[in-house]
Amino acid sequence: MEKFRTLSVYQKALEFSKVVRKTTKVFPKDELFGLISQFRRAADSIVLNIAEGAGNSSKKEFARFLDFSIRSGFECIGCLDIAVTNDYIDKDNYEHVLSSINEIIAMLYGLKKSLLK
Repeated sequence: MEKFRTLSVYQKALEFSKVVRKTTKVFPKDELFGLISQFRRAADSIVLNIAEGAGNSSKKEFARFLDFSIRSGFECIGCLDIAVTNDYIDKDNYEHVLSSINEIIAMLYGLKKSLLK
């Protein structure tokens, strides 16, 4: 029932959520209800949609929730781009976080493909 917890993409998404919280702690306080909140919600949404999708009775429905996770991943990339453009994070941190989210998105695509075979 809770097999999704053993998925490596789920575990990486959980870790990514933690990284996003750490990363956004240095953002300006006036972004608390803007970019900080949006970035954190998008990162959390990846995790939550994997969990919710796993609770469905069909693989097709699970794949649909993985699509939501993928879109949230792309939203995180947009948040990263805004953060680096506004000098909230440096290039090295940007590259590290970007690499993590790109890996998660690729894993989500792979899982979705395997479900729909």
